[in-house]
Amino acid sequence: MTSRRHSFPDRNELPQVLDLVVNEARGYLEGLDQRPVLSQRVEESAASFQAPLPDTGGGATAALRQLIDDGWDAAAATSGPRCFHFVIGGVTPAALGADWLASLLDQPAYTWISSPLGVQLELVSLSWLKDLFDLPDYWSGVFTTGATMANFVGLAAARQWWAERHGVDISENGFAGLPGVPVFSSGHIHASAVKVLAMLGIGRSSVKRLALGTTGGLDLRAMEKALIDLDGAPAILIGNAGEVNAGEFDPIEDMANLAEKYNAWLHVDGAFGLFARVTEGKKHLAKGVERAHSVIVDGHKWLNVPYDCGFAFVHDVGLMGRAFAYTAAYLPSPDDPHPTLGAIGPESSRRARALAVWATLRAYGRKGYQELIENHLSLAQRMADLIDEAPDLERLADVQLNIVCFRFNPGHVPESELDDLNRRLGESILSDGRVFAGTTSYRGKIALRPAIVNWRTREKDVDFFVEVVRELAHALLPADS
Repeated sequence: MTSRRHSFPDRNELPQVLDLVVNEARGYLEGLDQRPVLSQRVEESAASFQAPLPDTGGGATAALRQLIDDGWDAAAATSGPRCFHFVIGGVTPAALGADWLASLLDQPAYTWISSPLGVQLELVSLSWLKDLFDLPDYWSGVFTTGATMANFVGLAAARQWWAERHGVDISENGFAGLPGVPVFSSGHIHASAVKVLAMLGIGRSSVKRLALGTTGGLDLRAMEKALIDLDGAPAILIGNAGEVNAGEFDPIEDMANLAEKYNAWLHVDGAFGLFARVTEGKKHLAKGVERAHSVIVDGHKWLNVPYDCGFAFVHDVGLMGRAFAYTAAYLPSPDDPHPTLGAIGPESSRRARALAVWATLRAYGRKGYQELIENHLSLAQRMADLIDEAPDLERLADVQLNIVCFRFNPGHVPESELDDLNRRLGESILSDGRVFAGTTSYRGKIALRPAIVNWRTREKDVDFFVEVVRELAHALLPADS
């Protein structure tokens, strides 16, 4: 009797799937260092998937074969060494292997009983990260998808604290009867924190940006005056450890002093800048973070673990529990001796991200990450030196950490035309695809802001980036210039 072929998944597909994926992964990784970040066929490749849902599928191998053959050119090589756009880390070998194992095990790391391994490794990893960043050991933490949801955790705890200062449990009763939430920051506040204020019902317009001139730096006197004017009412301060255009830092220590003096919660967005605390030469930039009430950092940036991964640390786990309470008859009891991480953060369905985080920290340790970061700091300075030596490039800011902010300025182009020229240069870089970097506006000027954060990046990648930028920039000038 012959068995009928089913359309649904078949166990016999698995050996072929594993062989195919391993072989293709090996080839991809072997060529990643030389791979253009964006293919010239990206639009064509992406469009090839536009098709109606098939009535009868072709099986796992056929689907994966199409994904690889037709899709590779639509995938940006963001894990490669020449990707300097945004602040995108790579994936260390240990993190890659562990992340594959996380998919293999498919553990929902909501609570202990659903994934003892995932929860235990998350707790251990959070402890190791507090050690790495020199944060207070008694703080609690939770994994998130990235900086946005990590900011959500920290600011949700801040909102809970603020409302309780007014005698209200806001997570139970909402905003009714409460005043607006006073939020103060510098011009460096990240868009993700502003987005979170909207998600929390505090409002995007609630934040007062107290900045000095066009630099975005914090006007500390204005912040103190704003707090004095509240006459003792609670407020939320958002400090920024590493802003996205030039890697600049707010004076966290001074903000901590104000928070203690004027009844304020200090939240620090350290998505990548918190890593300054890992190295002796830069830890002063983030001095005072340990005195904050909540701090966040990304894992898929400088820790070099796969997307998506972030961490939120809060000094009072009770606030997290009240803000994110999640109970039902079928769920673990609040009295369960094992932790339920999904009840102190926004996600109930949680990937076991801790496998990759634990593995990379276990594999390379404190010294490995110190060396990684110091190497990137050296590469950023090398890029700055190359820019300073080039007669047609103009650096616009000191290199605080790992971001180099500069523009193309050949000298004979009027200032009024430089912004358009650099805008077109940014478009040309993305269209060319050999390297990857984006434009920004810094102190009123359109600029490039490459960030060095990938463990694969070497001196030759930095040199190549500067060469490509100059080549593409000159191609935009008139032939007689």
